[in-house]
Amino acid sequence: MTTELSAEAGEIRLFTDYSAKPQRDIQTGAVRSAVESSITYLFFSSLSFFGQVRPSGKMAGGVHTKARCPQYPNSEVNRLAVPDDRVSWGKEWTEYAPVDYTAPSVKAGPVWADPDIEEVIEKFKWNSIDGKVNRKSYSATYQVPDGIPRNPFGRTGISGRGLLGKWGPNHAADPIVTRWKRDKKGNKITDPTSKKPILQFVSIKRKDSGAWAIPGGMVDAGEKVSITLKREFGEEALNHLEVPEVERKATEKEIAALFKRGYEVYRGYVDDPRNTDNAWMETIAVNFHDEDGKSVGKIPLAAGDDAADVHWSDISSDLCLYASHSEFIEKTALYRKAHWAAAS
Repeated sequence: MTTELSAEAGEIRLFTDYSAKPQRDIQTGAVRSAVESSITYLFFSSLSFFGQVRPSGKMAGGVHTKARCPQYPNSEVNRLAVPDDRVSWGKEWTEYAPVDYTAPSVKAGPVWADPDIEEVIEKFKWNSIDGKVNRKSYSATYQVPDGIPRNPFGRTGISGRGLLGKWGPNHAADPIVTRWKRDKKGNKITDPTSKKPILQFVSIKRKDSGAWAIPGGMVDAGEKVSITLKREFGEEALNHLEVPEVERKATEKEIAALFKRGYEVYRGYVDDPRNTDNAWMETIAVNFHDEDGKSVGKIPLAAGDDAADVHWSDISSDLCLYASHSEFIEKTALYRKAHWAAAS
């Protein structure tokens, strides 16, 4: 089901229909679940969104699993194991004693990070816009027991902020840039089993984990999400931080034209290995499609910033990506009526 949103629209409700499908890791062969849901159509201007979307409050993939990975990323800290039936805060667990961890890089107090909770426990405005910082969750109104935000999707086995800068929700933006796979004559290539055209998206290899992912990043304080989407794509997929100014300005025009209009694929909580009981990732994932492959689709890719590598990847159920990114890609393929899995 797809809902159309025009510039004149005020607010709509996003309904999501979940159904499990198998998903296979290309390298290990491990099977994991995937999600199918609706996609909301959204218009963009070069600076901001037109209209609003009210999120469904559900998480892509159901109960978080990557947020309970045994070893916390980039550390030697092991989480307390949390079984599936103890994830919910509604399940009584008096013995629950999560490991407390905030990375040294966060404790050092960079500009993008909050101070220690003891310093601001009564100053922050939870579940609201707090100065330039958006402390609202896309998914749910979170509880703040004893003045500390609590992950609305349950226990993770670790408290504190881990690698995340903000207490509570940490907002990101993920641009899904796509084009059709074509042969030398320019014809769309179809999958021999599903008989559907093959869609490609720009994927980056993360420097921190080595996992392939959608290029994206954190929304800076006071920054519009539409700006973040363009900035992160330019920095990670086109190396805008290092290319000559003339070349950068030329590609920025192509990006601006493509990014004026997109399809919002997802808005909400992300099952991210960096999540803790008190800090978690949320995102807005938006698909920007180059239908004829003559704008961004023809620009040479170059990895930059947090990306170690970048290329156009064929979209299929074989993909295994960082965090909840595989689910976002599947939703994009479903909307575009592109190949995802072999016909059963």
